[in-house]
Amino acid sequence: MIDPRRLRVLQSVALHGTVTAAARSLYLSPSAVSQQLSALEREVGLDLFERHGRNIRLTTSGTVLAGYAVQVSAILEQAEADLAASAIGEVGTVGIAAFPSAITEVVAPALRTLRTSAPHLRAHVTDAEGAAAQRLLAEGQVDVSVSVDYPQATDSTPQVFSHARLYSEPLDVLVPSDSDLAASAQLSLSRLAGEAWVTPLPGNPIHDLTLLACQQAGFQPRVESVSNDFRAVSALVGAGVGVALAPRSAITAIDLPRVSVLPLRGRPPRRHVFVSVRHGTEGHPLVNAVLSALHEHASALEPRRRRPTAAQHRHPGDEGSD
Repeated sequence: MIDPRRLRVLQSVALHGTVTAAARSLYLSPSAVSQQLSALEREVGLDLFERHGRNIRLTTSGTVLAGYAVQVSAILEQAEADLAASAIGEVGTVGIAAFPSAITEVVAPALRTLRTSAPHLRAHVTDAEGAAAQRLLAEGQVDVSVSVDYPQATDSTPQVFSHARLYSEPLDVLVPSDSDLAASAQLSLSRLAGEAWVTPLPGNPIHDLTLLACQQAGFQPRVESVSNDFRAVSALVGAGVGVALAPRSAITAIDLPRVSVLPLRGRPPRRHVFVSVRHGTEGHPLVNAVLSALHEHASALEPRRRRPTAAQHRHPGDEGSD
C-alpha cells in the first residue's frame, strides 16, 4: 500500500519543482525528501521523476500519481472536517492569508464578529499577496486565502482549491490636488499618458492591473516610483511625484492630504477578490464559520463604495475648483 505521507512529499515536489524548496515547505531536510521519493518509487515500482540539474520533472507515471495525491489529500482534509464537525465545541485554529487592505476591510471585521459567534475559534492571520498567499494555502500553512484575480494566476491550482467570489471594486485615479487634473469630475486613462506613475511593485496584482489598463488605453505608463504600501503611494502622489491607480477599499482609511481621488471615465479596471480553500476543507465547521463571516463583511463594503469626487481628500489649505 502506498504511504499517504509520501504522497504529500510527492505533491510538494510537484508544486515547487525542486527537492530543496519542497523540503523547506515541509520542514524536512533535502535528504529526507529524497529518501521519501526513492521509497515511493520503490513502492510503486516505477520511475516518478526525471532529474534536470537542481530541478526535477515528473514522468508520466509521476504526473498520474500526483493527481491521485491531490485527491487523497482532499479526502483526508474532508475526514478531518467531518471529525471536527462531530466535536464542534472544541477549540481550533484557522490560518488566513490575505493582502493588507483585505485584512483591514474584511478579515479583521470578520474576526471581530467571530469572537462572539464562534468563541472557540482562534485565527492566525498572515499578510501575503497573490501567489505567495496561494502557496501558503497549497502547502497547508493556512486554511483560507484571500487574493486578487486568483483563478487567472496559474493553471495548476483549480484542481487543488475551491474558489468563491468575495467582492469586486473599481480602481480610482489618485492625482495631486494642486494639478490641473484635479479640476476634472472624472478622468480618462488616455489623458494620463504623459504623466509619471507610482505603482505597487512588479508581482503585485495592482501593478499588473495598472499596466494592463494603461496598455488598453493605448500607452505604456512611465513608472518612476514603486511601493506596495498605498499610504506611501498616496504620499508620493501628494508630493507631485506622479499619479496612481488604487482600489477604492485600499484608500478608505488612509488620510490623503494634497491628493484628489477621481473616478475613471467609462468602464474602469476592477479588482476582483476571491476567497480560496483546499478541496475537502469546505465542510470544516471552523473554516465554514470564517468563510461565512468573510462573505458577510465583504457584502457590507458595497454601500461604502460611493464614487469619489474631485474635492475629496484635499488638504484644508489647498485651493482648486471642483
